[in-house]
Amino acid sequence: MSAGQERPLPPNFENRTLFHGDNIDFLRGMDSGTIHLIATDPPFNKNRDFHATPDRLAEGAQFDDRWRWEEESHPRWMDGIKDDWPNVWSVIDLARTAAGDDMAAFLCFMAVRLVEMHRVLRDDGSIYLHCDDTASHYLKALMDAIFGRRNFRNDISWRRATSHNDPRRYGRIVDHILYYSKGPRPYWNGDAVSQRRTPEEMREAYPSEDHRGRYRSDNMTGADATDGESGRPWRGYDVAARGRHWSVPRTGPYADYIEREFIPGYGQIEGVHQRLDALDAAGLIHHPERGFWPGLKRYAAADRGQLPQNLIVDPVGFTNFNARRGEHTGYPTQKPLKLYEKLILASCPPDGFVLDPFCGCATTPIAAERNGRQWVGMDIWDGAHDMVLQRLRTERLAAPDNGDEEPDGSQGALLTFGQIHYETDPPIRTDNGEDAMPHLALTPQTLEPPGPRMSRQEMFDTLAERGLFCQGCDREFDDPLYLQLDHRIPRSEGGSNRIENRMLLCGPRNLIKSNTLTLTGLRAENERRGRMAGRN
Repeated sequence: MSAGQERPLPPNFENRTLFHGDNIDFLRGMDSGTIHLIATDPPFNKNRDFHATPDRLAEGAQFDDRWRWEEESHPRWMDGIKDDWPNVWSVIDLARTAAGDDMAAFLCFMAVRLVEMHRVLRDDGSIYLHCDDTASHYLKALMDAIFGRRNFRNDISWRRATSHNDPRRYGRIVDHILYYSKGPRPYWNGDAVSQRRTPEEMREAYPSEDHRGRYRSDNMTGADATDGESGRPWRGYDVAARGRHWSVPRTGPYADYIEREFIPGYGQIEGVHQRLDALDAAGLIHHPERGFWPGLKRYAAADRGQLPQNLIVDPVGFTNFNARRGEHTGYPTQKPLKLYEKLILASCPPDGFVLDPFCGCATTPIAAERNGRQWVGMDIWDGAHDMVLQRLRTERLAAPDNGDEEPDGSQGALLTFGQIHYETDPPIRTDNGEDAMPHLALTPQTLEPPGPRMSRQEMFDTLAERGLFCQGCDREFDDPLYLQLDHRIPRSEGGSNRIENRMLLCGPRNLIKSNTLTLTGLRAENERRGRMAGRN
């Protein structure tokens, strides 16, 4: 838990829960700060239908990946985005101009869900959003606006196929996975998904050998000569004469290995020459018989493998994964377990909570269960619950409640089907129940009193019935096009979204207000300008 972070509340939902229905309702019902990792594969806006492979486990699964502004941009969504997340609305508006109404509708659909995903993540939580180049650039801008540009970690390219012929352009064989964190210090364990070297690669990487095992001689200097101890000669080696300085590890994985295996208290040795002396006394510095420069012995036993990169090309990652294992369900956009296991192991602590709001054929829940993480899935597909149960059974993770034997005669699986919770109603919030906050808001929102809510347009019409005049400068207009609906007290400063906190402003006054002046301040500015005009 990071400094200053409040201890998170227990989640208001059970482990191993599948919520069946529109995920926006379930997301809004989840308590804030309860999820460690979101790994999800939402629609891509590919403008086509998807159908499951016949005669497979997912038979009958289908969805329409087409988006229409009139159908998907609900007035309440648009009102909320315009009022509370103006930067998000700017991205949607730009996409509407650059790529058309359909792209804007898709982003509107994603935006209202992503702001809730941001809210339910813990401060040390992360999100992986799977997409392709159909909308990845717009989704990245959207996530920059919601999660903050500085919390962007990676755009991971996953090679989903080895070949794909696209006429008159390069073959499209990769998907994108946008990786963001909630805050500056997310949980990260890259060692858990490092790629181990083969014996042949190890021999090549560590060509020398002594009584401790294979090692390589590593450079102990850094670029440029420096003043002080790090620039002075040691044991006859004049580092400054080579235009460099001594640079020996004091922290990091290999320094920890040295302290653990060879030199107790090594990390507490402050002096550069003292550390060099200690390393030399322990036989950890290689002095060449020929040549003139020593090197630090880095042993193969401490090798961490190839740490994860932002290009994933593992054969297990291909979409034509081995159907003989029973993993392939026929679901039209299924992703491999191994791929999502990488994401979970790297970014979710043991026993942490993983959420997939678009869990489809249950790849994320199964990957989480296989690796000891808690999970929550959401999907609108009617067959999602049966899919979770059947895949758990295929992976030998669960069995029917009646204790029936598995095909191989085994019993005593880890779970019974009754331990997988199926819900159609949203969870009930046990925190303060506030909606997702505007990004970087400094003041908590004021909760609105119960009662019917008006849309933005209904509020505008109601206020306009009192007269088409600007409540900032009292100027009358003959056309509503000159007036804009805004807040008296900005939402980011605790103002509500009710009609009593709304006013009509002309464009120039709304620009002057700029979400910082209240109605009183606007009128005071009017009076000041009037006095100035009278003096002239």
